[in-house]
Amino acid sequence: MAVKMRLTRMGDKKSPFYRIVVVDARVARDGKYIEKIGHYNPVSQPAEVVIDAEKAKAWLAKGVQPTETVRALLINQGIIEKSDKPSPAKTNPKKKKD
Repeated sequence: MAVKMRLTRMGDKKSPFYRIVVVDARVARDGKYIEKIGHYNPVSQPAEVVIDAEKAKAWLAKGVQPTETVRALLINQGIIEKSDKPSPAKTNPKKKKD
């Protein structure tokens, strides 16, 4: 079972609010999750991020892979350290026609 740490969307239309959850990778975005470890509110100024560091570290030690957005939130909160190597590009650049 592939387990990921990702965001699940909550809130009303045009006012998003996200929970940071540990979930099976095959489950839908807003589907059933294993454990909630925090929340993220990008609408408030400044953005509100609350993460339970012990739970996050425990899940990361078990091999859970965070998504890019959750990884950035964890780095900003000081829970994990930023890697020296850059992440690979998601898509190949388009070739220009001659």
